[in-house]
Amino acid sequence: MLFLKVFTESIRQAWAQLVGNKLRAFLSLLGISIGIFCIIGVFSAVDSLEDSLNGSLAKLGDDVVYIDKWPWKDNSGDWWEFFQRPYPDHDDYVALKKNLATASLVSYWTVPGSKALKYNKNSVEGGYLFVTTYELDRIFNIEIEKGRYWTPNEYNIGADKLLIGAKIATELFQGIEPVGKTVKMGGRKYEVVGVFKESGGDLINPLDFDDAIVVSYNNAGRFVNLKNRSQYGGTVGVKAKDGITTAQLQDEIRGVIRANRRLRPRENDNFALNELSMMADALGSFFGVLNLMGWMIGGFSIIVGMISVANIMFVSVKERTSLIGVKKALGARQFVILLEFLTESVILCVIGGLMGLVLVYFGTLAINGFIDDFAINLSMKNALLGIGLSAMVGIFAGAVPAWQAAGMDPVEAMRS
Repeated sequence: MLFLKVFTESIRQAWAQLVGNKLRAFLSLLGISIGIFCIIGVFSAVDSLEDSLNGSLAKLGDDVVYIDKWPWKDNSGDWWEFFQRPYPDHDDYVALKKNLATASLVSYWTVPGSKALKYNKNSVEGGYLFVTTYELDRIFNIEIEKGRYWTPNEYNIGADKLLIGAKIATELFQGIEPVGKTVKMGGRKYEVVGVFKESGGDLINPLDFDDAIVVSYNNAGRFVNLKNRSQYGGTVGVKAKDGITTAQLQDEIRGVIRANRRLRPRENDNFALNELSMMADALGSFFGVLNLMGWMIGGFSIIVGMISVANIMFVSVKERTSLIGVKKALGARQFVILLEFLTESVILCVIGGLMGLVLVYFGTLAINGFIDDFAINLSMKNALLGIGLSAMVGIFAGAVPAWQAAGMDPVEAMRS
């Protein structure tokens, strides 16, 4: 009951400060508002980026190991050594598919170059030819917006059927239903059996199919020399079985590829085993730097705001010295006076913090209005963090003035 009375009185006094000294209060709270805006704004952007990153990893599969010639994370070693490594090829894919016990799926893909597609009088230049084995759609949970994927029989016989990206379909067919249409590529006729869903604004998307012309490995071997490892090197993706960690999977992959490439026991690996989590780790460090920058920029503004609020509280104590003396003479304890001024300081700072959160909210609306593929949102967690940080600033700003007021001699206070 006592706390409720003190809290009510503190709200009244804080409101009196805001109404009676509008400009002074506004300028004092502006520093806190800008600080909260900087910190929570950066946190909201980073959290949204991380959510997009995690969504991308979930879509592409965080349990997939990629065999490549180049390491994704640490390529600070001998560049020439990496350059001389052979690309993974279809032979590696066959060996892995045959011998891996910890894998649920193995897929191989390569990009031999760009191709032109023609449909009647329309043509699209610059679409990249994507050659893949049958398992690709399950490795990456690929979504097909129109049509379907190849049937096992179509893949095995190398049927002249292909899938295309959303951008290719839009430019080539210009509103016509693409599925079932016959197109020409390099003088060969192909039936379009599927159109991939538009990739959108995923933060990590190593396989953007919007501009892709996807044909099966068995079909592409008829017009591309896919055995030329140095020219048409590709990537092998291996998905772990349920309950198998990527570390266990990598151990088995390493043994199978070393045996397939006939590497001696003392020879170093001439391949790299990569995971999408490596990208996430690298971006995680970047996000940490952004958060630190937010703290640094916002921190200076908050310190300035805290000093300004402390100044308001010192003035408030000075103006109410006689009233403090009367309260103490009537029996008010020190902790009541202390709590009253601390609560008033906290309320003022929380008002400043709420102003900063309003700026963040409208700032995110403005940014999202210009950016379609990526959305920044003010989460409840960050909003509560902003309010909590403002309250903490209020405690620090009001501690000394509140202590000064609580320690006053009632007689001396009433005489002033």
